[in-house]
Amino acid sequence: MVQTKRWNVQTNKMAIKEAATLLKGGKTVAFPTETVYGLGADATNETAVSGIFKAKGRPEDNPLIAHVATKQQLGNLVSSLSPTAEKLIDAFTPGPVTFVLPSNGTCAFNVTAGLSTIGVRIPDHPVANKLLKECGIPIAAPSANVSGKPSPTTADHVWADLNGKIAGLVDGGPTGVGVESTVIDCTQEIPIILRPGGLTKEQLERVVGKVIIDPALANTSEKPKAPGMKYRHYAPEVPLWLVDGSPEKMQEIINDERAQHSRVGVMASTSTSQKLTADRIIPLGVDLEEIAATLYDALREFKDGDIDLIICETFPETSIGEAVMNRLKKASSAYLKD
Repeated sequence: MVQTKRWNVQTNKMAIKEAATLLKGGKTVAFPTETVYGLGADATNETAVSGIFKAKGRPEDNPLIAHVATKQQLGNLVSSLSPTAEKLIDAFTPGPVTFVLPSNGTCAFNVTAGLSTIGVRIPDHPVANKLLKECGIPIAAPSANVSGKPSPTTADHVWADLNGKIAGLVDGGPTGVGVESTVIDCTQEIPIILRPGGLTKEQLERVVGKVIIDPALANTSEKPKAPGMKYRHYAPEVPLWLVDGSPEKMQEIINDERAQHSRVGVMASTSTSQKLTADRIIPLGVDLEEIAATLYDALREFKDGDIDLIICETFPETSIGEAVMNRLKKASSAYLKD
């Protein structure tokens, strides 16, 4: 057990400098990005990176994302940039997107999980950007949670999971997007989305034309090329059932489960929530952007002992809804359709 230092960037002017010193010294520090909180370590230091896997309990065959502050720093980690990759980087960085590119070997072996490619991103968050500039090195950073649990969108989420396991936590307030970055493979002629996220397929296609969604997203038998492609993720403490049906169908399932003495929680859009009765209901929001931003917080709200089962509405797989449903499918133990 280590003592975890927590800084509030609003009240502590030395927070960034002190956190950077720890990172440059090979320690693990959590910090906010515009998507979720990340757990960072020096991406060039294999021992430091091992600290991420240890704190999270994360399998080491799952590659990490290297975070940098500038396009020049990004270029220092890769052996080449295609014209398509250049267009996407110029259009969408800083932002909620990770580019899978040919690695030049600068980052540690356990960042790439032995692959010839590396995922790199430039986050669009003032705290993350200042921290990365202060460090001057690439920082490997998956989500700052215990592996398998919902990703953290507040410093309190990180504290609940990792206090005593990491050296520091930079509290920069709640994140914005709420789901992780889009991961796009730019090593092929046509870019391939390996993980849907904060940047949509439609946005990408407006810049480079055709973009493919990787059909292997649902295949867990092969070695993952990007974070979030293997193992069960985002799971709450109690079983989650996705229900693709009307509010009436959802209520029918809720009633059946409550009749068997189960305490049922519900996650749904604001409009659907108003039509349902259950032991606890968490409205996720009025549109897909708001639903994405509140999703992980809601998943963490349902605690074992308070609720026996979560019933969750399904959402249109368009725009950021594709990322929302990707996460919900990974978190769920059942998918019920009319």
